[in-house]
Amino acid sequence: MADGERIIQINIEDEMKSAYIDYSMSVIVSRALPDVRDGFKPVHRRVLYGMQDLGVYSNRAHKKSARIVGEVLGKYHPHGDSSVYDTMVRMAQQWSLRYPLVDGQGNFGSVDGDSPAAMRYTEARLRKVAEEMLSDLDKDTVDFRPNFDESLQEPSVLPTKVPNLLVNGASGIAVGMATNMAPHNLSEVVDATIAYIDNRDIEIAELMQYVKAPDFPTGGIIYGYEGVKDAFETGRGRVVMRAKATIEEEENGRSYIIVNEIPYLVNKAEMIKKTADLINDKKIDGISDIRDESDRNGMRVVYELKRDAIPNVVLNKLFKYTQLQTSFSINNICLVDGRPRLLNLKELIHYFVEFRHEVVIRRTRFELKKAEDRAHILEGLIIASDNIDEVIAIIRASKSPDEARENLMTRFELSDLQARAIVDMRLRQLTGLEQDKLRAEYNELLEIIKDLKDILDREERRMEIIKDELAYIKEKYGDERRSVIEYSASEMRIEDLIPDEEVVVTISHAGYIKRTNLAEYKVQNRGGVGSKGSTTRDKDFLEHLFVATNHNYLLVFTEKGRCFWMRVFEIPEGNKTSKGRAIQNLINIEQDDKVKAYINVNDLKDQEYVENNFIVMCTKRGVIKKTSLEAYSRPRTNGINAINIREDDELLEAKLTNGSNEIILAVKSGRAIRFNESTVRPMGRTASGVRGVNISETDEVIGMICIQENSETILVVSENGYGKRSYLNDPEDGEPVYRITNRGGKGVKTLNVTDKTGPLTAIKTVTDEDDLMIITQSGMAIRMHVADIRVMGRTAQGVKLINLKGKESIAAVAKVPRSDEEEDMYDEENGGEMNDNGTIVDDNNSVEE
Repeated sequence: MADGERIIQINIEDEMKSAYIDYSMSVIVSRALPDVRDGFKPVHRRVLYGMQDLGVYSNRAHKKSARIVGEVLGKYHPHGDSSVYDTMVRMAQQWSLRYPLVDGQGNFGSVDGDSPAAMRYTEARLRKVAEEMLSDLDKDTVDFRPNFDESLQEPSVLPTKVPNLLVNGASGIAVGMATNMAPHNLSEVVDATIAYIDNRDIEIAELMQYVKAPDFPTGGIIYGYEGVKDAFETGRGRVVMRAKATIEEEENGRSYIIVNEIPYLVNKAEMIKKTADLINDKKIDGISDIRDESDRNGMRVVYELKRDAIPNVVLNKLFKYTQLQTSFSINNICLVDGRPRLLNLKELIHYFVEFRHEVVIRRTRFELKKAEDRAHILEGLIIASDNIDEVIAIIRASKSPDEARENLMTRFELSDLQARAIVDMRLRQLTGLEQDKLRAEYNELLEIIKDLKDILDREERRMEIIKDELAYIKEKYGDERRSVIEYSASEMRIEDLIPDEEVVVTISHAGYIKRTNLAEYKVQNRGGVGSKGSTTRDKDFLEHLFVATNHNYLLVFTEKGRCFWMRVFEIPEGNKTSKGRAIQNLINIEQDDKVKAYINVNDLKDQEYVENNFIVMCTKRGVIKKTSLEAYSRPRTNGINAINIREDDELLEAKLTNGSNEIILAVKSGRAIRFNESTVRPMGRTASGVRGVNISETDEVIGMICIQENSETILVVSENGYGKRSYLNDPEDGEPVYRITNRGGKGVKTLNVTDKTGPLTAIKTVTDEDDLMIITQSGMAIRMHVADIRVMGRTAQGVKLINLKGKESIAAVAKVPRSDEEEDMYDEENGGEMNDNGTIVDDNNSVEE
């Protein structure tokens, strides 16, 4: 051991603890976390300051990136050159920063993850918005500190006019903590900041009326609002991002999913490659080809679908399994007074306003001192110009400049600065014109000094200046939102944004759905909707039409017993004559499943309503089930099981009831059973149900009706085109025509089924105001007024409603809203020309039992 050296015993645990804490704080403060004031980490700040040092402003020529990197490395950031160049590249990428700060020339990478060219090939300069972050740096607005070798000074923070932390976001991994801040729209942030200045007690919910949600550089869709709300209120939240996708259909029936915008930070090429792998592994089906048709005009990724694929199902699978849907975990940790803190939206705005306030005060003090110093010198020059002959005489009589200064100071009581200015004064300043200029400048400075002192005396003046500067920033750099906010079905906050207006919902036989403003329909004398309600495709017609409000729910039930939810406001809006959109494209229904029933529900959040109303379902095998509406009051995107369907069975009908209705089930063999709904006990959502009607193995249920008004009549139609109406109760004595029996019996005859009539195919409740649409297996359709169909006895065979040729039979019967403008349809090829009532056989052909 050398002379004078000694060994100090230190506990290794304490030394490691101390060293690691020092290292941790160094990473946290000097590398990984942004400052709440300017939103920059040290490397970003140094790059921008180094570029200003070099003079690469937005109105000057680009400079080689290597030159800029060398400047920053040599003066301020003693780390690897890649850290500086990568930072500068990211600040130049349109898809990385919402408002890029560097104007790059050359290859700066791509959204496909391509690497930028080496720094010796690229050039860069500052953008105008970055210059706003560096402005007033020379006016003592911020503290400077020594650089790494203490040979130069660098700013500890930039005096930015732009709320950069909120606008461009930040991400970084420190020791034991990380930050991930989302970018936002500049116009929205400025409006929120001004609102905060006007009202310091403003609530976060009120600020959210200005800052709606993050606004990502790549656009896309923010799906769901709960995560956004959490992030604004607590500083932490998970925002789900989706690609912006549209479905295009060609005339040949082939569909395409077109993606124009992808989620933030997603590598497009990698996303396409992984999607192709999933298709090859059979995890995603229905896609035949993927093409990247992006060019300099914009992004376009095309997913070509197979002919039998349902576009909405494929798109939902893409959202589920690929990066067309990702999440952004917001974690607003930044440095406040050198310490890491988690901040909410209001706190972020608060600290920015406090910083700008400090900057304005320091800038004003600097400008005031500068103005006062200049006024002080001008006072001396004006004294000299008023006594110019004596001043010249004193200077001429003095042996040296120092003696002249002292003599002037003694004679006119001047300061050293004033005396120096007089001695250094040029002869041309003795002219009358120059003397007038001195006085004008002096008077102007006095006004400036008075104004600057007023700014320093009054906080409201300083706040007005901050607001004016923010308004200027918004006007110059503000733009429209890129990311669209889409509310998921499980979130109810959207109700606050959509008026609860009445709309008309129309659904066609082929499953095309739309909603239309009620004002578009004029009320007829009968009180019904009497104008043409939709333009439908060939062999399609309007089947369901009902008035709902935007906040209502539409429950959709499928053949396999699944239930899906839609809010009425989620139904695509269309005008009175548009055809609407296929229901399969709006819900995540399986390819081999079919929609069987639609139910309009008022309010799933009203506890009394959901507990006192029921969904009654029946299947083809005669199973009936009643479940409280409450079991369906928690919507899920992918639907739920509404009833457990047995293997050889399928759901037939679903109706909304109040618990005291009467139910009639009709079977193929021509029988019908009527019983009180109260005989079916309510059961759980996943239950299979109980026997509603006793049928043989070869028989099946063809329909279910719920009786709510005795004014309705029962319409039955057979496969060979025979049909009739019957009363539910005898209009003369009130005795039931269909007697009420116990659930599970065989029922009574409702139509005399013979070889001539064929099996029963449909049962409906109808009134004289309804129309009827009958569709044959070949697609021929006939429309008739229900009022033209005669009311007969329960056991009658009925009358012929439609002429069928050969082995043709009826495929479907639908009750449709009366429309005066729609004419009966007929099939010219089959010669099926019909009169208003179809072809009615003489009433004597009906057979009574």
